Amino acid sequence: MTTQFQDKANLIWEVADLLRGDYKQSDYGKVILPMTVLRRLDCVLAKTKERVLAYLPKVEKLSDSAKDVTLNKIAGQNFHNRSQFDFAKLVADPNNIAANLRNYINGYSASAREILEYFNFGDQIERMDDPKADILFQVVKKFADIDLSDMSSMDMGYVFEDLIRRFAEQSNETAGEHFTPREVIKLMVNVLFNRDRQALTQPGIIKTLYDPACGTGGMLSVGEQHLKDFNPDAKLEVFGQEINSESYAICKSDMLIKGQNPANIKFGNTFTIDGLREERFDYMLSNPPFGVDWKKAQKTIKKEAEDLGYSGRFGAGLPRINDGSLLFLQHMISKMKPAEDGGSRIGIVFNGSPLFTGQAGGGESNIRQWIMKNDWLEAIIALPDQLFYNTGISTYIWILSNDKSPERRGKVQLINATGAKDEELIAEDKRDFNRFWEKMNRSLGNKRKYIPENGETKGIGFITKLYGDFEEGEFVKIFPNKFFGYWRVTVEQPLRDEKGKIVKSKRKPKPDTSLRDYENIPFLREDDNGQLVPQTIEEYFEREVLPHVPDAWIDEKKTKTGYEINFTKYFYEFKPLRSLVEIRADILALEESSLDLEKRVLQ
Repeated sequence: MTTQFQDKANLIWEVADLLRGDYKQSDYGKVILPMTVLRRLDCVLAKTKERVLAYLPKVEKLSDSAKDVTLNKIAGQNFHNRSQFDFAKLVADPNNIAANLRNYINGYSASAREILEYFNFGDQIERMDDPKADILFQVVKKFADIDLSDMSSMDMGYVFEDLIRRFAEQSNETAGEHFTPREVIKLMVNVLFNRDRQALTQPGIIKTLYDPACGTGGMLSVGEQHLKDFNPDAKLEVFGQEINSESYAICKSDMLIKGQNPANIKFGNTFTIDGLREERFDYMLSNPPFGVDWKKAQKTIKKEAEDLGYSGRFGAGLPRINDGSLLFLQHMISKMKPAEDGGSRIGIVFNGSPLFTGQAGGGESNIRQWIMKNDWLEAIIALPDQLFYNTGISTYIWILSNDKSPERRGKVQLINATGAKDEELIAEDKRDFNRFWEKMNRSLGNKRKYIPENGETKGIGFITKLYGDFEEGEFVKIFPNKFFGYWRVTVEQPLRDEKGKIVKSKRKPKPDTSLRDYENIPFLREDDNGQLVPQTIEEYFEREVLPHVPDAWIDEKKTKTGYEINFTKYFYEFKPLRSLVEIRADILALEESSLDLEKRVLQ
């Protein structure tokens, strides 16, 4: 893995030494992040800065908006700076650093200034310039010495995410506030574009990509780059929304630098203010925060669900208040293009919770049922643990489409890409099991593993091939949608009096609540040949319950339908217990080893 971004991030992080004492650790980002953006913009504009300044007299009489359009063209970017200053000139005049820095920032075109406003950086200029601190010049000089002109957009994304990860650790933010490793995004993009590869090679093709929790724009950047790699003539217009002001500002600056339209990136809570309400997209990618509650937005969300139902975004159901993951998915589904217009494809990262939490009839189960009945779920890919910076938990990629290929219709593909847990298991297993991840040379927070790019033999290429081949095997299971459905039934037994006679009410046995039990009855069962076949509640009850409790019955009024995906269960392999002979041999060997050690100590 490249370490260039780590070297740059380390250089930038050294600025923290200058802030120590005047800033709390949790506030370092208020200075370092906007200064990183400013320095990056400065480096990008360096080659055309003099041309912009030379052209200034020709646009004096134009309106501000007309000036921006004209000077952007001269700069060769979606932005420009018409101040006389750059970082080199700022450090050449240390006595006037605050005034000159403000002049420099005000010299940016409107789109760039708006980005900087979201950092509230003016407050930090004043704070650093205060005689009590007097560190503004030192901070600017430090950044002037860091050259960011040789960084690709992807590497700059890594730099921003590495810095934000460090700030999150300093301020003890929750593990749910994490960032998506680029190899995970590449895998998602590979799988998302897999079916459309041929269509995407058409000259001049234009597609759209959306991320409702876009963070610093990593998903959008990798998606755009991926399409360009195999079709330089293609155009991917990217859209996003972000609730964190700093991440939003970084994402918009990234869009500016890459020639995308920064107006496509909206600020705010996606649940309460849909910044792209009327838009529909070809592709959608997201890695929403894991396990983050939606209490602050519950009034708006519940009202939309009640008032609009399925014509709104949340008609299928509402998950528990402490995990809004499935709200993001419902929101994305609402952004799908109709199948007759080519449909849409979605890739989203979840933890394990959305697979199975919630009982039959509950919000999560109802959402899963809605997705299955509409035949939108294509595949779920289980990823290795320890892939993310701020959490080591297991994660899953869900792939959805409202225009499935014929062979996928009515089916869900499960791919187990977790690999062996450690090298001992790999050696013990004697199979080439770990074809999915490698250990990192150096951990980044909780990230100790990465998914390599190794053609079709390992990592991203291998997982993409498993998805594309759509064949069952060691790492792949394919099930019909109904396989995940079940009835939750209430099983009653009669109440008996002291003499053991059944107590009746209105000529019917009265249930004994202390003996009440529940059964989850799958829609499908395996027959004697191992084939999945439909079953009824009555068949299951006669076969599995009545032989043990012959006077039991089902309270049909309480029967509910549920859907869950017990991923681990489907890939579980039973390992026989070791024989007593093997265990005895190991114990004797340990005893003999202990005796030898004791003799050496006593000699």
